[in-house]
Amino acid sequence: MVSKRLQEVPASGTIAISNLVSQMKAEGVDIVSFSMGEPDFTTPENIIDACCDSLHAGFTHYTPSTGIPELREAVAEMENRVDGVPCKASNVLITPTKQAIFMIALAYIDPGDEVILMDPTWVSYEACIRLAGGVPVYVSAKYEDEFVVDPAMIEAAVTPRTKMIILNTPSNPTGTVMPREVLKQIADIAIANDIMVLSDEIYEAIIYEGKHTSIASFPGMFDRTLLVSGLSKTYAMTGWRLGWAVASEENIKAINKLQSHSISCCVSFVQKAAVEAIRGPQDAKNAMVAEFRKRRDLALDLISEIPQLECNVPKGAFYVFPKYSMDMSSAKLAEVLLKEGHVAVTPGIAFGPGGEGFFRVSYATSEGQIREGFDRIKKTLANL
Repeated sequence: MVSKRLQEVPASGTIAISNLVSQMKAEGVDIVSFSMGEPDFTTPENIIDACCDSLHAGFTHYTPSTGIPELREAVAEMENRVDGVPCKASNVLITPTKQAIFMIALAYIDPGDEVILMDPTWVSYEACIRLAGGVPVYVSAKYEDEFVVDPAMIEAAVTPRTKMIILNTPSNPTGTVMPREVLKQIADIAIANDIMVLSDEIYEAIIYEGKHTSIASFPGMFDRTLLVSGLSKTYAMTGWRLGWAVASEENIKAINKLQSHSISCCVSFVQKAAVEAIRGPQDAKNAMVAEFRKRRDLALDLISEIPQLECNVPKGAFYVFPKYSMDMSSAKLAEVLLKEGHVAVTPGIAFGPGGEGFFRVSYATSEGQIREGFDRIKKTLANL
């Protein structure tokens, strides 16, 4: 019998759509898929070479559960240099980013604890909170404000049971980059109320306007921030399953206790490749970000030609989150687009109550697929 806590967790909205797309493609249906947040590029050659070299050198055994020292040092140096986060190697745990979020939920959330989430936000935060016995508390980020949350609404949501605030900047699904001044106000709220912050910064290198700020860089925030990031989005390494958590030594020890009892350690030769990703040439990464920007601009141009849609300009990540005018649930609209238009999008409701009336498009695909997909969306909506 499946546990009650698992029964309360909905299936991942993004994975569910992706699985359906795979099934339809296997049946011979021509689908344009905008459903998965996965770069269509190949991992840069220097990273692949570093992985192969470590394999041929026999680097195929267990590593320390916290990760190889060379990689922990590389991550700490990068977080210091790029984001001004005051960390050293002992503040880094090498782990898949999604695994890090799951372990943090188990390590810090007790039954009945409240966790404040921006709405809309990434699909799996709520699942992790509920599996730990916590209570998700959604704070609305409005379309009219470009999905930048009002810190006053976060403050109003704080209760004696509030344990954590979860931030994701740049945001999945909206592409919002939270301004520095907003993050500073959230940091002040966290300090004043003794609240921890989980800061998911997986898209931090994919920014088109403005600058990424890590909340962990503010005075008084490092010891109460659990920063997670990784390589999947930046270096087209989604299948490599490698990232990290950055936190105080005490918090790293707590999270690593779970890691040592679960995956033990990350794949040894992948860790060697990660060192090369961080310390090696960045030309391929920069070229990918430039291409994502071109694709974003193309997607926005095509959306502007569809009367039933309007959209904010996302400043980071690789998603657009258009608002639609039809009187229809986002789940139903996604179903219609898939079955009648043969184009896959993710319904906004998958990202929280505030996502209703929207759908997410990942433009991490070719220009040809973007044009074809939006042409199908335009024709399908015209017939509704």
